[in-house]
Amino acid sequence: MPLDRSIIARLSLFEGLGPAELDSILRDARSVRFAKETAIFEQEAEARSFYVLLAGHIRVVRTTPDGRQVIARYISEGEIFGVAAALGRLTYPATAIAAVDCVVLVWPNAVWPDLSSRFPVLAAGTFKTVGARLQDTQARVMELATEQVEQRVASALLRLVKQTGRKTDAGIEIDFPISRQDIAEMTGTTLHTVSRLLSAWEERGIIVSGRQRVTITDAHRLVMLAEHRDG
Repeated sequence: MPLDRSIIARLSLFEGLGPAELDSILRDARSVRFAKETAIFEQEAEARSFYVLLAGHIRVVRTTPDGRQVIARYISEGEIFGVAAALGRLTYPATAIAAVDCVVLVWPNAVWPDLSSRFPVLAAGTFKTVGARLQDTQARVMELATEQVEQRVASALLRLVKQTGRKTDAGIEIDFPISRQDIAEMTGTTLHTVSRLLSAWEERGIIVSGRQRVTITDAHRLVMLAEHRDG
């Protein structure tokens, strides 16, 4: 059964495209569900497909040559990912893991050249996303080189709040499960250090943390910490 165009009509990646164009884009796509903690693709595996996330959150993990895992980023609903073909790659540069139960649209890589040439909006949106991720990667490399651990952890939480924050009675909650180990892997530090920082911030009323949940209760103070201006 053909996929209903309404599932992508509101996504910014397809903004401005008409019904017939959306139907054409979806002709070669299929919808797939991935359970929490399932790998959608593995680092250095042959890139056979590209994806758009319809529901859930994706954790992108890179394994370093010495075997350490680093969380490169999180993918949010509506984002395109795994577009190795757009980068001229034959393999995936990282592993994509469902952080929660996810629904994903999947296209075979073979259709990318045709879709990107027929629908410039799709190509432009994809390259804009890729460019933003490269800028984010460069910023994080600078953080690792120049910032103290406390700044890096505060900056990481602020990025996640900006990307997925959900207002609650307690504050702004990062809207998916995230462990202290995940935060450590995002910021190039240890679980012990992250636990010590989050516990201290909780005592100061800056955050509330529970089982794989973090809520920012004083965003201004967290910004000050990220900027190393909190005494």
